[in-house]
Amino acid sequence: MEELGEAFFDSLLELKKEEYQIVFVHGGGPAINRMLELYNIPHEFVNGLRKTTPEVLEVAEMVLSGQSNRKLTSMIELHGLRGFGVNGSDAGLLKAKCINQDELGLVGEITAVNQSVLEMLFNEDLVPVITPIAAAEDGTKLNINADYAAAAIANAIKAEHCIFVTDVKGIFIDGNLTHQLDADEIEQHIKNKKITGGMIPKVTSALNLISKGLNSVMIVSGKEKFYEDGIWIGTNVSAKKEVLT
Repeated sequence: MEELGEAFFDSLLELKKEEYQIVFVHGGGPAINRMLELYNIPHEFVNGLRKTTPEVLEVAEMVLSGQSNRKLTSMIELHGLRGFGVNGSDAGLLKAKCINQDELGLVGEITAVNQSVLEMLFNEDLVPVITPIAAAEDGTKLNINADYAAAAIANAIKAEHCIFVTDVKGIFIDGNLTHQLDADEIEQHIKNKKITGGMIPKVTSALNLISKGLNSVMIVSGKEKFYEDGIWIGTNVSAKKEVLT
């Protein structure tokens, strides 16, 4: 979040001028880790998901809602958009159920998205900035993986594009930016060690989004323009190869 650049927001403004509705879904992993360590609260990950005890959830919500969301909303406002920060559990926006309480604690998966909340914000020309905290049917708050929350929201509103913001321009193969890859190609590139290191979790997250029902995901840089004059800049990850326009 700290590395979001002026050019990134220029692209957002261009999309807004083209009458795209924009929704932000954000996490806050590093900041949550720092706060947990500050309070000496034990924490761990199980299969890539943060095991969430009541104590961990309290800290996670405090960081997500009180720090990360406030900061991102302010950044959006400073760059000419009207941001509106909202907790996913507010107004029944995100409903969820536990995935495996014995193994993961208060970690959930989205079961429903209250589109009327988003439509209300869209009608006021606001940009929703959403934390991945949802509510179960009994009101219990649940921690949601931000990628999965983004996928659920994108599916619910039938989004044209889901953009995965990273600190690099996209996926590079043999030193060259690759504009489009499908799931099979990504698996092959990982096997051949063409995709390595920190890019592996990024593409894995993109594939996870696709597995949740999205047609494609853009991996773009938060430091520079990712959309200009109708052209997307980055890597389009899709289930199958398709023409990118």
